[in-house]
Amino acid sequence: MKKNTLIALLLAGITQALTPAFAANADNSVVDIKRDTAKQLSQDYALLAPVLHRSINAYGLNASLQSLTQTRAHQLNDQLRAADRALREAQGVEEVAEQLLEVRLADPSMLARWQAGQAPLFAFEPAGDDKTWTQIEAYDTNGKVHWLDVHQLPDRPILVVDANGEASLKAGLEVMRRTLAEQAPASRMRRHAPMMAQGPAEPIDTTVLKSIRLEDDQEPWISGAAEIYAIVTGVNPSRDEPTLDIVDMPYLDYDQTTYHPNQVMIHWERYRWGAADVILMEQDDGTNYKELALKLNEVASDIIAAIPDLEVQAYGVITKITGKIIEAIPDGWLTNDDDFVDVYYTLLKDREYRDHPSAGGNTIATWQPLTIEPTE
Repeated sequence: MKKNTLIALLLAGITQALTPAFAANADNSVVDIKRDTAKQLSQDYALLAPVLHRSINAYGLNASLQSLTQTRAHQLNDQLRAADRALREAQGVEEVAEQLLEVRLADPSMLARWQAGQAPLFAFEPAGDDKTWTQIEAYDTNGKVHWLDVHQLPDRPILVVDANGEASLKAGLEVMRRTLAEQAPASRMRRHAPMMAQGPAEPIDTTVLKSIRLEDDQEPWISGAAEIYAIVTGVNPSRDEPTLDIVDMPYLDYDQTTYHPNQVMIHWERYRWGAADVILMEQDDGTNYKELALKLNEVASDIIAAIPDLEVQAYGVITKITGKIIEAIPDGWLTNDDDFVDVYYTLLKDREYRDHPSAGGNTIATWQPLTIEPTE
């Protein structure tokens, strides 16, 4: 779940309620928290081994915080809960996520050796852009540090201290949707307007993603399955303000695999000129999603404000919005956070795109128009 970058992580103050093991440094980053946790778990492996073996098996390679805190080591349990709280606060999802911290086996091929008794190493994803990673830091059950190759899968079991990618993304996207809704003047007016009588239901025009194949998710072995989502960008049909919709794509886990989601991606009543762009992003657990949503809205709003007459440029404005968002991604909005995967420019209403490559050629997708009729 790692890669290019989008917003600086501000962790000042998040350790206020933490136990001393995690509160010693007020500037703890997500990586620092994971490193401290990996060290601690490696030293307490004898205590943790029974609960890890109960949780990690052929049916699932993850041990949740709830599982990890079933030991009788109360101090360790408190430290794990504190680390989890710090991760949730760092992402700005503490109000919508109950827990994120987990330990996962890095690869299914390691399961048999670990179950047979081979001692694991405890590892975590390094800081920074994963393109710059040179080694993976890991600890054996005596707390001794080992350095692993970034690209070569190790030949011994590796337990990775991480945030649950699916839960993290789900919570983060909910925070982004709420934040973007709060930023839209039209949305605020609707929330405060009196309820009006509803007329007959109208058909809903959408575009559906029928199939998609990702050529390269660029994930190192330690990062596990990709967590992909989309940012649909455009302009509000009734106001000179951006429309940004966040769409989860929870099925898109691995590259070189064709998926057939039949997923509604674009609701055309939300977009002027019957045109929208779709940016594909790959999630990372270091992202502060509220800050990300605010920044996305700021960039898009600044573009619109700088154009005196939107109708002159029409849907060419959308490409400018999308381009500005993409342009900002490498500039440090986040620290080793959500990655730009690729983009589909100028998808048009009522248009089918069969086996359509994205701008960078990293995905191939088929998009089809779908009108959803109201129920009788």
